[in-house]
Amino acid sequence: EQVEAMKRVLESLNLNIVEMVDENATLDGGDVLFTGREFFVGLSRRTNQRGAEILADTFKDYAVSTVPVHDSLHLKSFCSMAGPNLIAIGSSEAAQKALKTMQQMSDHRYDKLTVPDDAAANCIYLNIPSKGHVLLHRAPEEYPESAKVFEKLKDHMLIPIANTELEKVDGSLTCCSVLINKASEL
Repeated sequence: EQVEAMKRVLESLNLNIVEMVDENATLDGGDVLFTGREFFVGLSRRTNQRGAEILADTFKDYAVSTVPVHDSLHLKSFCSMAGPNLIAIGSSEAAQKALKTMQQMSDHRYDKLTVPDDAAANCIYLNIPSKGHVLLHRAPEEYPESAKVFEKLKDHMLIPIANTELEKVDGSLTCCSVLINKASEL
């Protein structure tokens, strides 16, 4: 099972693991957006209020706000972080409504990067010491108009990624990766 495999990997990295023991709680990573300042948790078919409460109990130093998700699988089906203060957001009505909710719940003002395609708003931002701002985003052959928006980010190293096959089984860039901020021991 996916959960057990991830648990073994995280244990091998000596990371702190918190297990949700409440069988009524559901929390899917695709519904958890960490901005670096706070968490937004999408309430969807795969994440409920109890799961969001457990996340809040676990990360007491951060605000946790819930965002209703309709017409999409997850919160990150139409948004993700594209930079330290930059939310990439899709153009659909559902995406824009969720963004408005996030803006109302937060004390912080985030910059936004609106892309025409919701699926393309799911990107991966990395701050790599030797490279600076790095952004993995959907390839131009998949979402040409959204790729043009990403190309305006002149201070980012842009890496286009084709994801058509994984998208067929609801796989987005963020759900195909686990980012761990840990110094290399090489």
